[in-house]
Amino acid sequence: MAGRVAHIPTTHRLEWARSRRLAGDRRAVLVLAPVVILVVIGVGALSSASSVLALEIQQNSDNLFYVKRQLAFIIAGVVALFVAARIPYRLYSRHALIILCLSAGSLIATLMVGSVRNGAKSWLEFGSFTLQPSEFAKFAVVAFLATALTRKEQWLGVFSHFFWPVAASLGLVGALVMAQRDFGTAMIIGSAGLVVLLASAAPLRFVLGSAGIASILAVTAAMAVPYRRRRLLSFLDPMADRLDSGLQVVQGLVALQTGGLFGVGLGASRARWMFLPNAHSDFIFAIIGEELGFAGSVSVVILFMAFAFAGVLISLRAPDRFGRLLAIGIVAWITVQAFINIGGVVGVVPVTGVPLPFISAGGSAMLVNLAAMGVLVNIARTAGKGTS
Repeated sequence: MAGRVAHIPTTHRLEWARSRRLAGDRRAVLVLAPVVILVVIGVGALSSASSVLALEIQQNSDNLFYVKRQLAFIIAGVVALFVAARIPYRLYSRHALIILCLSAGSLIATLMVGSVRNGAKSWLEFGSFTLQPSEFAKFAVVAFLATALTRKEQWLGVFSHFFWPVAASLGLVGALVMAQRDFGTAMIIGSAGLVVLLASAAPLRFVLGSAGIASILAVTAAMAVPYRRRRLLSFLDPMADRLDSGLQVVQGLVALQTGGLFGVGLGASRARWMFLPNAHSDFIFAIIGEELGFAGSVSVVILFMAFAFAGVLISLRAPDRFGRLLAIGIVAWITVQAFINIGGVVGVVPVTGVPLPFISAGGSAMLVNLAAMGVLVNIARTAGKGTS
């Protein structure tokens, strides 16, 4: 009848709400399942890759020294995950500028009083505890960009409205990270930011122009550092300097080749006996390939692809624009970092020294990555509740 409002029975509304909640929970499980498996693989790989280092270099009688330390950060990361899963993700939008300023401040402090490792001044030391602020900067940049591009959605066609958020986040933080000589992290932040910009539907000419300028500046800055220049050039021919700048790539490829199809077995790696530098951190994928073979290596890649698929699904189902951009930014940073790391090990991209997410040794990275998974879970569950 004309003019009558359709009435939806209460039971139908309840069933619809329940189905939405279940869908949100399923997406949360889909994104967490591969992460849990990757963390378990990481603990197993680290127990092998770090045992010789703990005994010979650290002069530590406990060959599980690095594993125990990693487990402590995993526990802290799981706590952070559960906490982040309960914090409404829109709070990050309200405090995005504060988060960015705190991140930039910590990066400046690192430049002033930080310690140097592997040529990068990226760590703050507090006694026996170390913190890597650039890991936290990844989330700060993604949250700020997602906030700015949401609030300025109607003005993105105006260059000034596009430029200042990009300059304040990607430009400032990227420059501070590059000043630490951490080219890999700067590349990850830039790549994640680029994905957020593309997802925001900003004018393509602005996005590509900014990406082009940033790439030129980044490569110029990297080539200005002798150590980094040698690493970049050795990518073209690792064998030309196989005892120095090409050593990691050559030994990593040897380890992968030794692994064959199904590997030499857990704990049987030969590369870990000080043949492969940083086997427990940025080259742990080579240890996985040696001990678990091609099958194990491909399984790790598939797990990251499964994570990316589930994360993109959460982004597409997010209840608002900020949630979509925040989710895709987190997914981009984890996925890009994984494939930059793996690409460096197999020799298809230059070695940048970034860790393999959820697997490599590194407390700050594990803590931030697991907390970011909690943010994704909150976005998925908020969409399931149907709140806006």
